[in-house]
Amino acid sequence: MNNKAKNSQQIKKITALAVFAAVAYAVHFVHIPVAFLNLDFKDVITTVCGMYFGPVSGVVVALIVPILEYPTSSTGPYGLIMNIISSVTFVGVASVVYRFKKTLSGAIAALCAAVLSMTAIMMIANLFITPFYMGISRAAVVEYIPKLLLPFNAIKALLNAALTLCLYKPLTNVLKKTGFGKQSVYVELDASAQRQAKLRSIIVWIVGGSIAIVSLCIIFFVLGGSIAFN
Repeated sequence: MNNKAKNSQQIKKITALAVFAAVAYAVHFVHIPVAFLNLDFKDVITTVCGMYFGPVSGVVVALIVPILEYPTSSTGPYGLIMNIISSVTFVGVASVVYRFKKTLSGAIAALCAAVLSMTAIMMIANLFITPFYMGISRAAVVEYIPKLLLPFNAIKALLNAALTLCLYKPLTNVLKKTGFGKQSVYVELDASAQRQAKLRSIIVWIVGGSIAIVSLCIIFFVLGGSIAFN
C-alpha cells in the first residue's frame, strides 16, 4: 500500500473514531438512574469500536466520551473517574481478548471477560472512591455491595455485553460497506454457508435480546431504575 492509500485509510479511521465518539456521547443522554448510580449505553458503541478497530482505538474513544460528558455531569470529578474506570475496563478487556480470536465464540469469550473484569474492578473502585463521593465510611460502602453495587454493575456490564453482541455485526457491516476502517476480501458464501450465517445471526439476536430484556427488567423492577433524558 502506497503512502497516499495509507493516508487515506488513516483519515477514514480517524473519521470513523470521531463518529463513534459522537454517537457514544449522544447515547449517554438516555440513561437509567438507580439510586446514586447511573446506567447508560455508551459502552456498547465504544466496545464495537474497540473490537473492530483494535484496543487502542477503543480505549481512546472510551476516554474521550466521559471527558466530553464531564461539563454537564452532576457527579463531579469522582463521577468522571468512576466513569473512565468502568468504560476503559469494559472496552479494553473486550477488545484485547477479541483481538486474539475474531470469531463468534471469541466475541462471546471477550464480552464475558469484560463483564467479569468490569464488575470486579468497579467493586474495588467503589471501596476507594465512593466514600469520598458520598461522604460515608468504607464500612457503609461495604454494606451497599450485595444490595446495590454488585448487582447494578454486574447487570450493567451484562446488558452492555448483550447489546454489543447484537449490534457488532450490523454496525461493522455498515463500516465495511461504506469503506471506513479495515479493508477485507469479499468471499461469496454458498447457499448452505449463507443459511448457517443467517441462523447464527438469529440465534445471537435471540440470546442477546433475551439477556438484554431480562437485565432491563431487573434494573427497573428489582433495583428501581427509571429512564431519564438529559
